[in-house]
Amino acid sequence: MKVIHVVRQFSPSVGGLEDAVLNLAYQQRHALQVDAQVVTLNRVFKREGVLPPRASIDGIPVVRVPWCGTSRYPLAPSVLAHVAGADLIHVHAIDFFFDFFALTKPFLRKPLVVSTHGGFFHTGAYARLKKLWFSTLTRASVHAYDKIVACSENDATIFSAIAGNRLLTIENGINQDKFVDASAKEPTRTLVSFGRFSPHKRLDLLFPLLAALKKQNPEWRLIIAGRPAELSVADLEGLAQKSGVQDAVSFVAEPSDEQLKNVLSEASWFASFSDHEGFGLAAVEALSAGLIPVLSSIAPFRRLVSLTGVGLLADGNNIAALAGKLEQQQQDVASMGMQRAAAMKAAAAYDWKDVARRYVDVYKDVLRMDTLSSSARS
Repeated sequence: MKVIHVVRQFSPSVGGLEDAVLNLAYQQRHALQVDAQVVTLNRVFKREGVLPPRASIDGIPVVRVPWCGTSRYPLAPSVLAHVAGADLIHVHAIDFFFDFFALTKPFLRKPLVVSTHGGFFHTGAYARLKKLWFSTLTRASVHAYDKIVACSENDATIFSAIAGNRLLTIENGINQDKFVDASAKEPTRTLVSFGRFSPHKRLDLLFPLLAALKKQNPEWRLIIAGRPAELSVADLEGLAQKSGVQDAVSFVAEPSDEQLKNVLSEASWFASFSDHEGFGLAAVEALSAGLIPVLSSIAPFRRLVSLTGVGLLADGNNIAALAGKLEQQQQDVASMGMQRAAAMKAAAAYDWKDVARRYVDVYKDVLRMDTLSSSARS
Protein backbone atom coordinates (compact mmCIF):
# COMPACT_ATOMS: atom_id res chain seq x y z
CA MET A 1 0.00 0.00 0.00
CA LYS A 2 1.46 3.35 -1.04
CA VAL A 3 0.20 6.31 0.96
CA ILE A 4 1.30 9.87 0.27
CA HIS A 5 1.00 12.28 3.18
CA VAL A 6 0.50 15.84 1.98
CA VAL A 7 1.29 18.56 4.51
CA ARG A 8 2.20 22.23 4.18
CA GLN A 9 5.20 22.09 6.55
CA PHE A 10 7.49 19.21 7.42
CA SER A 11 10.97 18.67 8.87
CA PRO A 12 13.24 20.65 9.17
CA SER A 13 10.31 22.86 10.20
CA VAL A 14 9.34 22.19 13.82
CA GLY A 15 5.84 22.14 15.26
CA GLY A 16 2.94 19.96 16.31
CA LEU A 17 1.72 19.34 12.75
CA GLU A 18 5.20 18.48 11.48
CA ASP A 19 5.87 16.20 14.43
CA ALA A 20 2.58 14.36 13.99
CA VAL A 21 3.13 13.62 10.30
CA LEU A 22 6.75 12.59 10.88
CA ASN A 23 5.83 10.09 13.60
CA LEU A 24 2.84 8.74 11.72
CA ALA A 25 4.75 8.21 8.47
CA TYR A 26 7.73 6.74 10.35
CA GLN A 27 5.64 4.12 12.15
CA GLN A 28 3.73 3.22 9.01
CA ARG A 29 6.86 2.87 6.93
CA HIS A 30 9.07 1.05 9.40
CA ALA A 31 6.61 -1.01 11.46
CA LEU A 32 3.45 -1.50 9.40
CA GLN A 33 4.70 -2.27 5.86
CA VAL A 34 3.11 0.86 4.37
CA ASP A 35 5.04 2.73 1.67
CA ALA A 36 4.49 6.08 3.39
CA GLN A 37 5.90 9.14 1.65
CA VAL A 38 5.54 12.88 2.19
CA VAL A 39 4.89 15.80 -0.16
CA THR A 40 5.34 19.24 1.35
CA LEU A 41 6.30 22.84 0.53
CA ASN A 42 9.88 23.73 -0.34
CA ARG A 43 10.27 26.60 2.11
CA VAL A 44 9.88 26.83 5.88
CA PHE A 45 7.58 29.70 6.80
CA LYS A 46 9.39 32.78 8.12
CA ARG A 47 12.80 31.42 7.15
CA GLU A 48 15.01 32.37 4.25
CA GLY A 49 16.09 29.88 1.63
CA VAL A 50 14.66 27.09 -0.50
CA LEU A 51 15.00 23.48 0.60
CA PRO A 52 16.20 20.71 -1.76
CA PRO A 53 13.41 19.24 -3.92
CA ARG A 54 13.93 15.75 -2.53
CA ALA A 55 15.13 14.35 0.77
CA SER A 56 15.00 11.32 3.02
CA ILE A 57 14.10 12.10 6.64
CA ASP A 58 14.27 9.20 9.09
CA GLY A 59 14.00 6.92 6.07
CA ILE A 60 10.84 8.65 4.78
CA PRO A 61 11.04 9.84 1.14
CA VAL A 62 10.12 13.54 0.98
CA VAL A 63 9.26 15.64 -2.09
CA ARG A 64 9.14 19.42 -1.73
CA VAL A 65 7.15 21.58 -4.14
CA PRO A 66 7.28 25.33 -4.87
CA TRP A 67 4.48 27.58 -3.71
CA CYS A 68 3.24 31.15 -3.83
CA GLY A 69 0.77 33.26 -1.91
CA THR A 70 0.80 33.53 1.87
CA SER A 71 1.65 31.08 4.63
CA ARG A 72 -2.01 31.21 5.68
CA TYR A 73 -3.08 29.69 2.36
CA PRO A 74 -0.04 28.67 0.29
CA LEU A 75 -0.84 27.79 -3.32
CA ALA A 76 1.01 24.75 -4.71
CA PRO A 77 -0.87 23.16 -7.64
CA SER A 78 2.26 21.27 -8.79
CA VAL A 79 1.55 18.82 -5.97
CA LEU A 80 -0.57 16.86 -8.45
CA ALA A 81 2.55 15.74 -10.32
CA HIS A 82 3.79 13.91 -7.25
CA VAL A 83 0.78 11.84 -6.13
CA ALA A 84 0.01 9.86 -9.27
CA GLY A 85 1.45 6.60 -7.93
CA ALA A 86 -0.39 6.67 -4.61
CA ASP A 87 -3.02 4.14 -3.63
CA LEU A 88 -4.40 6.74 -1.20
CA ILE A 89 -3.71 10.40 -0.43
CA HIS A 90 -3.70 11.49 3.21
CA VAL A 91 -4.05 15.27 3.55
CA HIS A 92 -3.08 16.91 6.81
CA ALA A 93 -4.86 20.08 8.02
CA ILE A 94 -7.54 22.24 6.46
CA ASP A 95 -5.78 24.50 3.99
CA PHE A 96 -5.08 24.85 0.25
CA PHE A 97 -4.16 21.18 -0.14
CA PHE A 98 -7.44 20.14 1.46
CA ASP A 99 -9.51 22.28 -0.93
CA PHE A 100 -7.35 21.55 -3.98
CA PHE A 101 -7.54 17.77 -3.71
CA ALA A 102 -11.29 18.01 -3.20
CA LEU A 103 -11.56 20.07 -6.39
CA THR A 104 -9.35 17.73 -8.43
CA LYS A 105 -10.62 14.39 -7.09
CA PRO A 106 -12.71 13.67 -10.23
CA PHE A 107 -9.49 13.77 -12.28
CA LEU A 108 -7.24 12.08 -9.70
CA ARG A 109 -9.67 9.26 -8.96
CA LYS A 110 -7.81 8.49 -5.73
CA PRO A 111 -9.28 7.83 -2.27
CA LEU A 112 -8.78 10.80 0.07
CA VAL A 113 -8.38 10.89 3.85
CA VAL A 114 -7.90 14.09 5.84
CA SER A 115 -6.70 14.68 9.40
CA THR A 116 -8.02 17.90 10.90
CA HIS A 117 -5.13 19.02 13.17
CA GLY A 118 -7.27 21.73 14.73
CA GLY A 119 -8.74 23.00 11.47
CA PHE A 120 -7.90 26.67 11.02
CA PHE A 121 -9.33 27.88 14.34
CA HIS A 122 -5.96 28.20 16.06
CA THR A 123 -6.59 31.83 17.00
CA GLY A 124 -9.53 34.17 17.33
CA ALA A 125 -8.19 36.30 14.48
CA TYR A 126 -10.56 36.70 11.52
CA ALA A 127 -13.15 34.67 13.44
CA ARG A 128 -16.14 35.75 11.34
CA LEU A 129 -14.32 35.10 8.07
CA LYS A 130 -13.18 31.69 9.29
CA LYS A 131 -16.71 30.70 10.26
CA LEU A 132 -17.99 31.81 6.85
CA TRP A 133 -15.21 29.91 5.07
CA PHE A 134 -15.86 26.81 7.17
CA SER A 135 -19.60 26.82 6.50
CA THR A 136 -19.16 27.30 2.73
CA LEU A 137 -15.88 26.20 1.09
CA THR A 138 -14.84 23.73 3.81
CA ARG A 139 -18.34 22.25 3.89
CA ALA A 140 -18.20 21.78 0.10
CA SER A 141 -14.67 20.32 0.09
CA VAL A 142 -15.29 17.84 2.88
CA HIS A 143 -17.70 15.84 0.69
CA ALA A 144 -14.79 14.76 -1.51
CA TYR A 145 -13.11 12.92 1.37
CA ASP A 146 -13.74 9.29 2.15
CA LYS A 147 -12.85 9.74 5.82
CA ILE A 148 -12.41 12.82 7.98
CA VAL A 149 -10.24 12.05 11.00
CA ALA A 150 -10.58 14.45 13.92
CA CYS A 151 -7.30 14.69 15.81
CA SER A 152 -9.06 15.58 19.07
CA GLU A 153 -12.50 15.52 20.63
CA ASN A 154 -12.57 19.30 20.20
CA ASP A 155 -12.02 18.89 16.44
CA ALA A 156 -14.71 16.19 16.33
CA THR A 157 -17.20 18.62 17.84
CA ILE A 158 -16.33 21.28 15.27
CA PHE A 159 -16.44 18.97 12.23
CA SER A 160 -19.48 16.93 13.25
CA ALA A 161 -21.75 19.56 11.72
CA ILE A 162 -20.33 19.08 8.21
CA ALA A 163 -18.68 15.63 8.07
CA GLY A 164 -21.58 13.30 8.83
CA ASN A 165 -20.89 9.58 9.24
CA ARG A 166 -17.49 9.82 7.57
CA LEU A 167 -16.06 11.43 10.72
CA LEU A 168 -14.08 9.50 13.30
CA THR A 169 -11.67 10.51 16.02
CA ILE A 170 -8.06 9.38 16.31
CA GLU A 171 -6.14 11.52 18.75
CA ASN A 172 -2.50 12.22 17.99
CA GLY A 173 0.21 10.30 19.75
CA ILE A 174 3.64 11.15 21.04
CA ASN A 175 7.06 9.62 20.62
CA GLN A 176 7.26 7.75 23.91
CA ASP A 177 11.06 7.56 23.79
CA LYS A 178 11.64 11.26 23.14
CA PHE A 179 11.39 12.79 26.62
CA VAL A 180 10.37 9.91 28.86
CA ASP A 181 11.36 10.40 32.52
CA ALA A 182 13.32 13.54 31.57
CA SER A 183 12.05 15.92 34.27
CA ALA A 184 13.90 16.71 37.50
CA LYS A 185 14.05 13.66 39.75
CA GLU A 186 13.62 15.82 42.86
CA PRO A 187 10.95 18.58 43.01
CA THR A 188 12.21 21.93 41.79
CA ARG A 189 10.59 25.36 41.59
CA THR A 190 11.15 25.59 37.83
CA LEU A 191 8.50 25.82 35.13
CA VAL A 192 9.25 25.11 31.50
CA SER A 193 7.24 26.02 28.41
CA PHE A 194 8.19 24.72 24.99
CA GLY A 195 6.76 25.12 21.51
CA ARG A 196 6.44 27.75 18.82
CA PHE A 197 6.69 31.42 19.84
CA SER A 198 3.28 32.49 18.50
CA PRO A 199 0.73 34.94 19.94
CA HIS A 200 -2.00 32.32 20.44
CA LYS A 201 0.34 30.38 22.75
CA ARG A 202 -0.02 33.32 25.19
CA LEU A 203 3.54 33.18 26.43
CA ASP A 204 2.96 36.72 27.70
CA LEU A 205 0.84 35.30 30.55
CA LEU A 206 3.71 33.21 31.89
CA PHE A 207 5.56 36.24 33.19
CA PRO A 208 2.80 37.52 35.52
CA LEU A 209 2.48 33.95 36.82
CA LEU A 210 6.19 33.85 37.53
CA ALA A 211 5.98 37.23 39.29
CA ALA A 212 3.16 35.90 41.49
CA LEU A 213 5.12 32.72 42.22
CA LYS A 214 8.21 34.67 43.25
CA LYS A 215 6.11 36.50 45.82
CA GLN A 216 5.37 33.06 47.27
CA ASN A 217 9.00 31.94 47.09
CA PRO A 218 11.93 33.73 45.38
CA GLU A 219 13.38 30.43 44.10
CA TRP A 220 10.82 30.13 41.29
CA ARG A 221 12.16 30.41 37.75
CA LEU A 222 10.96 29.88 34.18
CA ILE A 223 12.56 28.40 31.05
CA ILE A 224 11.00 29.10 27.63
CA ALA A 225 12.26 26.91 24.79
CA GLY A 226 11.16 26.69 21.20
CA ARG A 227 11.16 28.15 17.72
CA PRO A 228 10.77 31.91 17.23
CA ALA A 229 7.86 32.65 14.91
CA GLU A 230 5.63 35.73 15.10
CA LEU A 231 7.40 36.50 18.38
CA SER A 232 11.17 36.70 18.80
CA VAL A 233 13.31 36.07 21.85
CA ALA A 234 13.77 39.86 22.09
CA ASP A 235 9.98 40.31 22.18
CA LEU A 236 9.69 37.82 25.03
CA GLU A 237 12.61 39.36 26.90
CA GLY A 238 10.78 42.69 26.78
CA LEU A 239 7.64 41.12 28.23
CA ALA A 240 9.66 39.49 31.01
CA GLN A 241 11.21 42.84 31.84
CA LYS A 242 7.78 44.50 32.04
CA SER A 243 6.78 41.96 34.69
CA GLY A 244 10.05 42.46 36.54
CA VAL A 245 11.12 38.81 36.25
CA GLN A 246 13.80 39.01 33.56
CA ASP A 247 16.48 37.70 35.95
CA ALA A 248 14.48 34.53 36.61
CA VAL A 249 13.73 33.66 32.97
CA SER A 250 15.92 31.71 30.53
CA PHE A 251 15.30 31.36 26.79
CA VAL A 252 16.46 28.48 24.58
CA ALA A 253 15.84 29.15 20.89
CA GLU A 254 15.67 26.35 18.31
CA PRO A 255 16.65 23.57 20.71
CA SER A 256 17.43 20.10 19.43
CA ASP A 257 15.56 17.23 21.08
CA GLU A 258 18.63 16.48 23.17
CA GLN A 259 18.97 20.11 24.26
CA LEU A 260 15.28 20.25 25.15
CA LYS A 261 15.61 17.03 27.13
CA ASN A 262 18.39 18.67 29.13
CA VAL A 263 16.13 21.68 29.74
CA LEU A 264 13.34 19.44 31.02
CA SER A 265 15.74 17.84 33.50
CA GLU A 266 15.80 21.15 35.39
CA ALA A 267 12.01 21.45 35.76
CA SER A 268 9.09 19.91 37.63
CA TRP A 269 6.32 21.92 35.96
CA PHE A 270 5.12 22.56 32.41
CA ALA A 271 3.10 25.69 31.65
CA SER A 272 0.89 26.58 28.69
CA PHE A 273 -1.79 29.27 28.63
CA SER A 274 -2.56 28.73 24.95
CA ASP A 275 -5.78 30.20 23.54
CA HIS A 276 -6.27 27.25 21.23
CA GLU A 277 -4.92 23.73 20.74
CA GLY A 278 -6.23 21.07 18.42
CA PHE A 279 -4.70 18.34 20.57
CA GLY A 280 -2.08 19.75 22.93
CA LEU A 281 0.98 17.78 21.86
CA ALA A 282 3.47 19.66 24.04
CA ALA A 283 1.35 19.07 27.14
CA VAL A 284 1.26 15.31 26.52
CA GLU A 285 5.01 15.24 25.84
CA ALA A 286 5.46 17.10 29.10
CA LEU A 287 3.48 14.41 30.91
CA SER A 288 5.76 11.74 29.45
CA ALA A 289 8.74 13.60 30.92
CA GLY A 290 7.08 13.56 34.34
CA LEU A 291 6.27 17.26 34.35
CA ILE A 292 3.11 18.48 36.08
CA PRO A 293 1.12 20.65 33.64
CA VAL A 294 -0.27 24.09 34.47
CA LEU A 295 -2.72 24.89 31.70
CA SER A 296 -5.28 27.34 30.42
CA SER A 297 -8.87 26.19 30.70
CA ILE A 298 -9.51 25.50 27.00
CA ALA A 299 -11.48 22.37 26.09
CA PRO A 300 -8.55 20.09 25.07
CA PHE A 301 -6.66 20.92 28.27
CA ARG A 302 -9.73 20.44 30.46
CA ARG A 303 -10.19 17.03 28.88
CA LEU A 304 -6.51 16.13 29.33
CA VAL A 305 -6.51 16.99 33.03
CA SER A 306 -9.83 15.19 33.51
CA LEU A 307 -8.62 12.01 31.78
CA THR A 308 -5.20 11.88 33.40
CA GLY A 309 -5.97 13.31 36.83
CA VAL A 310 -2.71 15.27 36.64
CA GLY A 311 -2.25 19.03 36.44
CA LEU A 312 -3.76 22.38 37.32
CA LEU A 313 -6.07 24.57 35.26
CA ALA A 314 -6.03 28.36 35.37
CA ASP A 315 -9.14 29.84 36.96
CA GLY A 316 -9.84 32.80 34.69
CA ASN A 317 -7.43 35.67 35.36
CA ASN A 318 -6.80 34.81 39.01
CA ILE A 319 -3.04 34.39 38.66
CA ALA A 320 -2.39 34.88 42.39
CA ALA A 321 -4.69 31.97 43.30
CA LEU A 322 -3.01 29.72 40.74
CA ALA A 323 0.43 30.66 42.07
CA GLY A 324 -0.75 29.78 45.57
CA LYS A 325 -1.84 26.32 44.41
CA LEU A 326 1.52 25.68 42.74
CA GLU A 327 3.51 26.71 45.81
CA GLN A 328 1.27 24.66 48.10
CA GLN A 329 1.72 21.53 45.99
CA GLN A 330 5.45 22.19 45.60
CA GLN A 331 5.85 22.02 49.37
CA ASP A 332 4.34 18.53 49.49
CA VAL A 333 7.32 16.43 48.40
CA ALA A 334 5.43 13.13 48.57
CA SER A 335 2.58 14.49 46.41
CA MET A 336 5.07 15.85 43.86
CA GLY A 337 6.62 12.41 43.51
CA MET A 338 3.24 10.75 43.04
CA GLN A 339 2.16 13.37 40.49
CA ARG A 340 5.39 12.85 38.54
CA ALA A 341 4.80 9.09 38.37
CA ALA A 342 1.12 9.57 37.48
CA ALA A 343 2.06 11.96 34.66
CA MET A 344 4.33 9.42 32.99
CA LYS A 345 1.79 6.64 33.42
CA ALA A 346 -0.94 8.80 31.84
CA ALA A 347 1.24 9.69 28.84
CA ALA A 348 1.75 6.00 28.03
CA ALA A 349 -1.79 5.90 26.60
CA TYR A 350 -0.69 8.21 23.76
CA ASP A 351 1.51 5.94 21.66
CA TRP A 352 2.19 6.58 17.95
CA LYS A 353 2.45 2.86 17.29
CA ASP A 354 -1.22 2.39 18.17
CA VAL A 355 -2.24 5.61 16.40
CA ALA A 356 -0.44 4.58 13.19
CA ARG A 357 -2.09 1.15 13.29
CA ARG A 358 -5.54 2.72 13.61
CA TYR A 359 -4.86 4.90 10.58
CA VAL A 360 -3.81 1.86 8.55
CA ASP A 361 -7.12 0.24 9.46
CA VAL A 362 -8.86 3.36 8.13
CA TYR A 363 -6.88 3.17 4.88
CA LYS A 364 -7.77 -0.48 4.38
CA ASP A 365 -11.44 0.26 4.96
CA VAL A 366 -11.40 3.18 2.51
CA LEU A 367 -9.57 1.18 -0.16
CA ARG A 368 -11.97 -1.74 0.26
CA MET A 369 -14.97 0.55 -0.17
CA ASP A 370 -13.31 2.21 -3.17
CA THR A 371 -12.79 -1.18 -4.80
CA LEU A 372 -16.41 -2.14 -4.21
CA SER A 373 -17.58 1.18 -5.60
CA SER A 374 -15.39 0.81 -8.70
CA SER A 375 -16.71 -2.72 -9.28
CA ALA A 376 -20.30 -1.47 -9.03
CA ARG A 377 -19.65 1.29 -11.55
CA SER A 378 -18.12 -1.14 -14.05
